[in-house]
Amino acid sequence: MSDRGSHLQDVLNAPEGPHIAALFDFDGTIIAGYSATAMLWEKIKRGELSAEELVETANVMAQYSMGSLGFSGLMEAASKFMKGVTEDSYFQFGEELYEKHIARKVYPESRALIEAHIAKGHTVAIVSSATIYQIEPTARDLNIEHVLCSQYEVKNGEFTGNIIRPLCFGEGKVIAAEKLAKKHQLDLDNSYFYSDSDDDIELLERVGNPRPLNPNGKLTEIAKERGWPLQKFDSRGQGKPVDYLRTIYATGSLVTSFVAGLPIWALTGSQREATNFSTGLFGDVAAALAGVRLDVSGEENLWAQRPCIFVFNHQSKVDVMIIAKLVRKDIGAIAKKEIRDMPIIGKVMELAGTVFVDRANGRNAIKMMEPLVDAIKIDGKSICIAPEGTRTLSPKVGPFKKGAFHLALQARVPIVPIVIHNAGDVAPKNEFVMRPATVKVEVLPPVDTSDWKRSTLNQHVAEVRNMFLTALGQVEDAKPQEVPVKALADKTVEPKSAANTNSSPAAAKKPEVTAPGAKAEVQT
Repeated sequence: MSDRGSHLQDVLNAPEGPHIAALFDFDGTIIAGYSATAMLWEKIKRGELSAEELVETANVMAQYSMGSLGFSGLMEAASKFMKGVTEDSYFQFGEELYEKHIARKVYPESRALIEAHIAKGHTVAIVSSATIYQIEPTARDLNIEHVLCSQYEVKNGEFTGNIIRPLCFGEGKVIAAEKLAKKHQLDLDNSYFYSDSDDDIELLERVGNPRPLNPNGKLTEIAKERGWPLQKFDSRGQGKPVDYLRTIYATGSLVTSFVAGLPIWALTGSQREATNFSTGLFGDVAAALAGVRLDVSGEENLWAQRPCIFVFNHQSKVDVMIIAKLVRKDIGAIAKKEIRDMPIIGKVMELAGTVFVDRANGRNAIKMMEPLVDAIKIDGKSICIAPEGTRTLSPKVGPFKKGAFHLALQARVPIVPIVIHNAGDVAPKNEFVMRPATVKVEVLPPVDTSDWKRSTLNQHVAEVRNMFLTALGQVEDAKPQEVPVKALADKTVEPKSAANTNSSPAAAKKPEVTAPGAKAEVQT
C-alpha cells in the first residue's frame, strides 16, 4: 500500500479546473462498510420487517453473496418490499440513518480528498450502486453537488415496486459518468475515480486516473498488476482490540484522576487545589491512553486573560480531555443534565464544579448558570462551554446558543475561542471506540466583551461564530443546510414514467434527478 497521504498529495499537485472530474464510489470508499447493511439493521431494530420479509431478505442476500444472484436481482427483490411506500418517508429514513449510523462512518481521509478536489475547482460526484436515500445526507455534508446512483421507480410520490434500468452498477457507472461528462464538458481521460471494489473495474479503466481506495483482494491484485496507486484507511470501521482497551482506560481515567486528587483535598482542605491537580492529570493521562497528540497554536492565549469564558466547537467525546489538557486549572464547566445521572462520572464532574443544565429549557438553563457568575467574579474561575450545545455530526460548525455570551456579558470577562479542527478523527459522534490521531487546535486571541450590550448580543454571537468558521475554512452560504444535490439515475425509460409527481412542499426540496439518455431533467 502507498503511504497515507499519497492520494491527497496527488490531488494537491493536480491541475485545476471544472473539466476534471473526481468521481467517488460510496460504500467502502467514502464510508466504512455498507450503507445498505446499516439500513437493514435499523429496519430490523425498528421492527419494520415481518418474519416473512426477514426470511426472504436473508435468502436473497445469501444468493447474492454466493454469486447465484446478480446485483440487479438483489435490487429487484428489495424494490418489491417497497411497493406503495412513500418516497418522502425514505428521504426521512435516510436522514435518520445518516445521524445514527452513516455520519460516523465517513473516512476523514476521504473527506480531505474531496475537499482537496473541490479546492482545485474539480467537478466532484458520487457514483454509487446505492440509492439517493442512503447517499444524499452525506453528499450534502461533503458539499458534493452531483450524485449518480441506482433508482427505484416512483409514481405519485410512492414506490411502484420496480427498478429503473440500467442500474448504476458495473457498466452502468460508465454510462452515468459519460452522461455527466457530456453535460458538463468533463475530460474523463484526465479525471479520477476512487473505488474499493473490482465491481467498478469498467469505470476505473475508463478514467485517466484510477485510484483504488480501501481495495478488496481482487482489486488489489489488479491494481498491482497495472501499477495503479493504492491506499487504505483504517480510521473507521471495526476497531482493533487495543482501540477498545485504550477507549475504556481513557474514559475511566476521569474517575482515577479524581481519586488521585483526594489526598490533596484531605491534607490541605482545598477542594480547588485537588480539582486543579485532577483536571490536569485527567487531560494528560486520558490523551496519552487514547493516543491523542495535540498540535496547538496560540497556546499563549490560554493564559493571556483569566478569568474568561472558553468556548470550543464540539465534535467528539474527546473534546473533554482536550480542554482539560489545555486549560488545566481554575475552571468550571457546563454540561447537559443527562451526564449528571451517569454512575460515578456524573458525581465526579459535579464535584469538579460542572453545572448541569436542561438544554430543552432555555430560561431554566440561564437561571442554573447564575452561580457561575459568582465563580468567575469571586473565585476567579474560568468557564468552559461548547456553544453548539451538543456534538456535531461532522466538522461543520453548528448554530451557537447564547448561554456563554450571556455569561460573558454578566461577568464582564473576555471570551477565548478554542478551535478544534479534527477531534472527529479520534472518535466522531455516536462512535464508542477511540483511535490515535494528531488533533490540530487553534486558540484565538481573547475577545473583549467590555462594551457588549444585551441588545447587540446576536451580533456578537455571530462574530465569534464567524471566527470559528474562518479558522476552519468553512465558507457558509445564507442557507448552509440546503446545498443542492443532483441525483443522476441510470434509466432508459422516459422521464415522465420515473418522475415523482408529488407536488407537496416536502417533495419540492428533493434532489434533482437527471437520467442518462433522457430528453429532459425532472424535479422530484
